[in-house]
Order: sequence, then structure tokens, then C-alpha cells
Amino acid sequence: MGFGSYDESEQENQTLDLDDDDEGVKTSENDHQGDVKFDIGASNDELLDKLEEIKDDEE
Repeated sequence: MGFGSYDESEQENQTLDLDDDDEGVKTSENDHQGDVKFDIGASNDELLDKLEEIKDDEE
């Protein structure tokens, strides 16, 4: 069989190891509660003006 060939018999023989061992990551270990706030120091209009400047510079 050449490189990149597809063999359906290989697909039939695949097995998954679904044992519940401690090798995985427990997502509940790192649950956090709280808020995230950003102070960007600029108004929406100032940011839109800056975006337009950036777009004009790219052309």
C-alpha cells in the first residue's frame, strides 16, 4: 500500500482506551468565579477613529 492510501480494514480495527484513570485533566479543579473588567482609557469613538487610521495606513 502506498503513501496516502486508504484501507478500510484499518478503520475497523481501531480501539479506544476509555479507562477512567487519573491521567486526564479534571476541568472542575480550576473553576473560578468573579468578574473581569478592562479599563481601556478611550471612548468608542476614539477607538473607531484609531481603527480607521490603521485601515488607511494599510492601503
